[in-house]
Amino acid sequence: MKKIKFIEKIKKKIKNLFSNNIGIDLGTANTLVYVEDRGIVLNEPSVVALNTKTGRVVAVGKQAQDMIGRTPSHITAVRPLVDGVISDFEVAEEMIAYFLNKAQGGSRKMIGPRVVIGVPSGITNVETRAVRDVAKNAGARDVLIVEEPMVAAIGSRLPIKDAIGSVMIDIGGGTTDIAIMSLGGVVNSKNIRIAGDKFNEDIIQYVRSKFKILIGEKTAERLKIDICSAIPLDQPLTTTMRGRDLISGLPKEVRINDTHIRKAISQSLVLLLDSVKQVLEMTPPEIVADILNRGVYLSGGGALIKNLDKLLSDIIKVPVYVVDNPLTAVARGTGVVLDELDVYKEILIDDEDGIPLKEL
Repeated sequence: MKKIKFIEKIKKKIKNLFSNNIGIDLGTANTLVYVEDRGIVLNEPSVVALNTKTGRVVAVGKQAQDMIGRTPSHITAVRPLVDGVISDFEVAEEMIAYFLNKAQGGSRKMIGPRVVIGVPSGITNVETRAVRDVAKNAGARDVLIVEEPMVAAIGSRLPIKDAIGSVMIDIGGGTTDIAIMSLGGVVNSKNIRIAGDKFNEDIIQYVRSKFKILIGEKTAERLKIDICSAIPLDQPLTTTMRGRDLISGLPKEVRINDTHIRKAISQSLVLLLDSVKQVLEMTPPEIVADILNRGVYLSGGGALIKNLDKLLSDIIKVPVYVVDNPLTAVARGTGVVLDELDVYKEILIDDEDGIPLKEL
């Protein structure tokens, strides 16, 4: 037995000489890339700038995001992912190819990399196949698909392989994944289209209605990060926002506080909290007992909203914790899966058409 394990380790090392192992958190808002033995090497917005006259890619990632709202008419900045799934196949392929090349840099090998990609729970077979095909066309040798809440739990070192219930709520840019896991599988889960992007839309609409000012997505994102709080704070937060006055058409600057932002996202927060309650209500009682003891864990960018954990804990009467570095939990999880494929092979989503995954 020891001899077999030794041989397998030698085979793995030989493969690594010719090919990289890469993990990708393919998010609606941001994409993170993990390279084996190097850690997370890339964290950039999932945005591509296109020249509509030539059809060529002008910029990808941070450079493309900086162009949003500042481009001439023939250049458009687009997001190839909507609600966590690929909406523009060709643009997504260009983006992933760019990220793979940039992440590998000088460590590029003779053979294309093996790639583990995190996707929202509950996506369809067609959507899963789109992710797999895009990654292969972008240069990947093997593409392994995992559900984001599961891999976020792995990245946060939750005991998902044990006979203990674990709850992970991954609040990303396009979707929120609520999953209850035990014995290496998902007991109950729900995927909703209420997350960071929806909060941004709510803020834009509220500012338009309340202040008669039109602001952009980047300004809404900044307001959410700087002063958004799920419950009132002891010391209110205020900041300045700039936009276009809808009455005069001229630039205008006003002060805004956390109370305004809380009112803006209140309806979406209520729907998110109701979804969490629905998942818990349909969970077996033994696992509910585990959850009462161990609590609920939050990951993703939305977990950084101030006091969201306290609000959720007050609603569901269960301890709620924000994992360490919630923005990188999924990417870290893909790294753990790459390092221990034999252990986590069961959590991989089967290949297209339901064909079981080959021996890895």
